[in-house]
Amino acid sequence: MNKISNFQLFALVAFYQIGTTVIFGFSSEAGRAAWISVLICTLIGLLINYIYLKLYSLNPGLSLVEWYPNQFGKWLGTPISWMYTIQFLYVGGRIIGDLRSLIPNTLLPNTPHIVTSLVLILVASYAVFSGIEVIGRLGELFIPFISIISILIVVLIFSSDIIHLQYLKPFLGKGWKDIWKAVFPLGITQTFGQSIELAMIYPFVNNKNKLTRTVLIATLLSGIFISALDFFAVAVLGETIFSRSIFPMFRLVRLIKIGEFIQNLDALNVLLFLTTAFFKICIHLYSGVRGIQQLTYTKSHRIFVIPAAAIILYLGMSMASNSTEHIEAGLKIMPYNLWLLLFYILPIILFIVSLIRKKLSIDKC
Repeated sequence: MNKISNFQLFALVAFYQIGTTVIFGFSSEAGRAAWISVLICTLIGLLINYIYLKLYSLNPGLSLVEWYPNQFGKWLGTPISWMYTIQFLYVGGRIIGDLRSLIPNTLLPNTPHIVTSLVLILVASYAVFSGIEVIGRLGELFIPFISIISILIVVLIFSSDIIHLQYLKPFLGKGWKDIWKAVFPLGITQTFGQSIELAMIYPFVNNKNKLTRTVLIATLLSGIFISALDFFAVAVLGETIFSRSIFPMFRLVRLIKIGEFIQNLDALNVLLFLTTAFFKICIHLYSGVRGIQQLTYTKSHRIFVIPAAAIILYLGMSMASNSTEHIEAGLKIMPYNLWLLLFYILPIILFIVSLIRKKLSIDKC
């Protein structure tokens, strides 16, 4: 069986949770208080991820799609597990949709959508075919590189003299209403709630004793990073542009200019996005094929990689006719209709049932 180290898990959790937020403004509905909204989401995210980790400890050695049949029984638990598996593939398609929205409008305006999307899904398919150990090693390799780029961008923003702290004031000028609107349900489901998917790879971690600490530290740092992005975006762009822009982080980096020799850093920003998007789609694809393998009791996940990749590519190319429609589905439809159920309601019910069954089994002994 493939194994990954705790540092590799840390890298995958960070890449997964940051995801496409390096381009799309997280909690932009909160306006200038978006960074505060992200911090609140992070605290809630730490709590729900702790529950996911406790669920793993109550179902040791089992992945997410095995929890429900183990606790609810085959007839009730298996359909629920299939819901998660299908959701993994659907959200993988949304990453392709994000790519379709960004690349033609920024770096490669004349390149057909299918070209960039096909390249990404083929590379991700090869990584998934190779196994979780290869994906973990790639994460371990790229995390220092992406950290350096992120620090460099922050230094360049400060050096460009484009920060206007008055744009952030008053911090709570509109009260808590807009902040809570950004927090619930989108903020707590979009990144941190989706992290329940990472339970598909918990069984492959070498040192289980450090599992909880690794995931929670990665979650905390990811939240702080996203909050910092929003902080700088508002301080540079202002509340109105930040809230209305489709790609506020892209516009932020575009404004960096030091003299006549450091400017036009679009490629750097897109590289950052493509890296995090690649790892997130790898995890979606791996979780999807691993879920199918376990639910169909198949020996290897590899036979499902190409069909699942084709489904993700098809969904990404066809789920929305334009960027506005694509973003609308992710912001207003999915959080209420599916994500709250899959990421909060069902796991909390499962957590309660698992605790009760464990207590009953102890009492019998």
